[in-house]
Amino acid sequence: MAGRDDEQQSGGAARSTGWRGWLGCLTAVGVLLAIVGGIAWAFLRPLGYWPGSSMTTAWVARSTADEATPTDTADRTWVAGDTVVRGGPGGVRAFHAASGAKRWEYTPPRLNDICALSPTADDAVVLIAYSRRGGGCATIAALDLGDGRELWHAARGPALDALADRDLDRVREGGVGGALAVADGLGFVLEAGGGTPAVRALELGTGVPRWTAAVPKDCVPVSVATAPKRLLTVLTCGGEMKLAAFEPAAGTARWTVPLDARRGVTAGTSVAVVSAEPIVLRVDGGDVLAFGPDGRPGPRIEPGGTPSRMYGADVVVSDGRLFALTDGGRWGRLAGYDLASGDELWRTDIGGAGYALGGLHAAAGRVMAMRTSTKSGDILHTFDAATGDEEERVFRDLAAPAQELVPYRDLLIAVHPGNGKRPLSAYERW
Repeated sequence: MAGRDDEQQSGGAARSTGWRGWLGCLTAVGVLLAIVGGIAWAFLRPLGYWPGSSMTTAWVARSTADEATPTDTADRTWVAGDTVVRGGPGGVRAFHAASGAKRWEYTPPRLNDICALSPTADDAVVLIAYSRRGGGCATIAALDLGDGRELWHAARGPALDALADRDLDRVREGGVGGALAVADGLGFVLEAGGGTPAVRALELGTGVPRWTAAVPKDCVPVSVATAPKRLLTVLTCGGEMKLAAFEPAAGTARWTVPLDARRGVTAGTSVAVVSAEPIVLRVDGGDVLAFGPDGRPGPRIEPGGTPSRMYGADVVVSDGRLFALTDGGRWGRLAGYDLASGDELWRTDIGGAGYALGGLHAAAGRVMAMRTSTKSGDILHTFDAATGDEEERVFRDLAAPAQELVPYRDLLIAVHPGNGKRPLSAYERW
């Protein structure tokens, strides 16, 4: 009996020792794999080769532009069905959004330059204005984004010259305001000189005039923007800036209010319409003013920082919130604000020395921004709009810095400054 017990104990000890040996081997292999995986993650993730945290190139659009236009020229981007369209001084170019294949190109006649574009499209039609030879910005035209056809054009006199010049500042600051606007089958044109200042509406499909609305006495319109059942106009009235609203279908005036009744906004200040619904304005590239639908002033938001080292818009509005991307020096900052109260909801630092920020976009509960660097790689930051929770993805090969991000199905289309030979590129998550 004692012998069998000894044999059983000896066998049990051997099996126990065997299991411990196997367990030790497995642990060593696990530790080794973790070390190898950590090293691989440390090397591959910054290069965009780590699954689940990378962005890979889907396509890069090619243009026949002879040379890149300056990065600070006025340009616009529209999406019409499965077509993404880029417009700038040299012309308008359309590409298939899923593949990047070129679809059509529009060049203004007689080597003219495009000097203003409507920020949005209405039923795939936009308004543009182009310069006649020798200067001026007197010709208005409607362009079909489906096939690039010019539906009509008309001479509007020299009234747009100064307005189109101001479009450059508005595009740099982002927003939906400008010298031209479209909505509900109508095109809207500001006329500030050569007679009585006015806002004119015409049939977008034919160019036939619909109505003319005179602005308040001693006022000159400097920007127009549209929203459902609302037409907004920023005005210079004497020594201060004001905001007026019109009924789009008939041009009936609704209300006119000072931009800031308490502090005042002096004439000549750059004012960008960030959003027409809700009404949000940006003053001189700094403070943000919100208004109710009846023109009643809302909170004043002061994002702080500077827009230096930025590409594209640095403030956007979505779902009742304002998101501001600012450069505080070494670090950039993205913050979310409640438009009803002006309270800051969250903030986070992004960027760092050597990075440029840009591509700010907000929609459907998400906020996106990019930081780019020729030395340290390019990163897409995606935030939960309500909480600021963050996800980072590294671009394997970004074609160029992005001034605008356009989500399309499962792709993210990057709009690059300059509208040159590579105006657009698209990326997918990997």
